[in-house]
Amino acid sequence: MKAIFIVLLSLLPLLGLAQGSQHQLSTHILNISTGAPAPGVTVRLEKFDSAKKAWTTIDEKKTDAAGRIGNFLPAVGNPGNTGIYKLTFLTQPYFEAQKQASFYPYIDVVFEIKDGAHYHVPITLSPFGYSTYRGS
Repeated sequence: MKAIFIVLLSLLPLLGLAQGSQHQLSTHILNISTGAPAPGVTVRLEKFDSAKKAWTTIDEKKTDAAGRIGNFLPAVGNPGNTGIYKLTFLTQPYFEAQKQASFYPYIDVVFEIKDGAHYHVPITLSPFGYSTYRGS
């Protein structure tokens, strides 16, 4: 019984169940023209510095095979994550790799983190359109 419990605990990060307590921000991309996730898309996270009136790069990652990035903004011991952020989805290389024309070379999504809650900011994507929302 103890061995089964240990195995289940080791699988939690793979299931995405443990990330909410360790990271405050996640995203994913669903390509709605294919109905499949968009793997390998670079996503840059920036924070707006109101004193400098400029964006500062915080991190840059690629979406995994499921089109997800679950580990932006460590939440543990970091109460200073409030502020205005921007996720930049670099979509042109993704569509070029598929030999598909597209309209948006990149997509900026600007949002505000106001508290310590988990924020999930995904996009649905097609070569000539996109949509975003605050997920859970």
